Amino acid sequence: MTPIPTSHSAILRMAIPIILANAATPLLGLVDTAVISHGGSLVDLGGIALGALVFSFVYWGFGFLRMGTSGFTAQAAGAGDDEEVRAAFARALFMGVAIGVLLLFLQVPLRYFALWLLSASESVEQQFVLYWDWRIWGAPAVLANYAVMGALIGLGKTRVLLGLQLLLNGVNLGLDVLFVMGFGWGIQGIALGTLIAEWLCFLVGFKVLLDVLGIGLRESSWPWARIRHARALLDTLNTNTDIMWRTLCLLAGFGWFVNQSAVFGDVTLAANHVLLQFISLSAFFLDGYAFALESLVGRAIGARNRTLFDRVIRVATELSAITALGLAALVFFVGPYAIGWLTPDAQVQAAAQRFLPLAALYVLCSFVAFQLDGIFIGATQSRAMRNTAVYSLLVFLGLSYWWVAIGANQGLWCAFIAYVIARAVFMGLYLPRLRQAKT
Repeated sequence: MTPIPTSHSAILRMAIPIILANAATPLLGLVDTAVISHGGSLVDLGGIALGALVFSFVYWGFGFLRMGTSGFTAQAAGAGDDEEVRAAFARALFMGVAIGVLLLFLQVPLRYFALWLLSASESVEQQFVLYWDWRIWGAPAVLANYAVMGALIGLGKTRVLLGLQLLLNGVNLGLDVLFVMGFGWGIQGIALGTLIAEWLCFLVGFKVLLDVLGIGLRESSWPWARIRHARALLDTLNTNTDIMWRTLCLLAGFGWFVNQSAVFGDVTLAANHVLLQFISLSAFFLDGYAFALESLVGRAIGARNRTLFDRVIRVATELSAITALGLAALVFFVGPYAIGWLTPDAQVQAAAQRFLPLAALYVLCSFVAFQLDGIFIGATQSRAMRNTAVYSLLVFLGLSYWWVAIGANQGLWCAFIAYVIARAVFMGLYLPRLRQAKT
């Protein structure tokens, strides 16, 4: 069994590839945008923007396939149970493929639903349809790849994860340039390039993971009795369902923030959108430590080692706290220059700079919630995650009604900060019970 890293330097080496992989994720959208801007029209660009948004929400909603897999895999690895590691991955893989195929069958009603939700011009909608009708065929690969990613994170193979992300973006970039700039295929070329990159990333990742697990494609290589075990299947389903509800609550919270921002007018909406970019960028870094904790905590629980459990949480949280402090300082001091780069509008710049300190405070306060997410995912305590997501969302909604009436957008930001603190507080209340029961 691979030793579990416990030093600051070892955990940092484990987290850095995840941070880089996270940072590479938005490059997929940026690459599509840059290529279509040079080889297409504004209508094409609008179709890309709409399509990327819809696919982000669709796929993010099934993020439980990655999170649940990392926890189950890490615990099995910590217990030295290689068969259960393979079975946990296989259950998630089959579930991801099944959901992906279901999305293919439902692609037409889903497309109509997306167009009903999002308002756009008729010409942009036509381009979105072209993009959707090609890229949706990558759904089984994307969702199956979530299982691959979850297994790699659970096993602590973060450098492999980074390699796969770089492969995805590199192939996507090359094919985008070839199909759009070379062949002139426009938005269909963008969609086709992304589709091929997604399938190639899955196939390579699947082969690499099979090598890591020491199994092949032969039916005899898979522990079918373990895979089909009714209790394990039920646990997987329940865990994934809880994580899905938790994710929907988080989407609702951020959606509420954006919706309330729009009430204050276009300038405030734009300013808050700019500040949310700083928060999203910070999340790439803080998620790196959370992902590392998923593996470390799961493996410590699998080994039934409370000392190890406490040690990895303490060390990873110290690193995350230092990183959050640095990120908050960066947002506060460099933010004014970044705002000027992100938007040329003087009114939006002034509004964003006014609320910049609150965005920096949010970043500073958020690392605890990220760390606890990693702990609870590694421990597969999904019900507690679901419950705390509901409780904190209710706190946010209640405080925003109250504080917005008093302080308008400042009140909204204060409620948003209270939201991320509430997530940490509610999960923190569960932590002693988790520590006692799992180790």
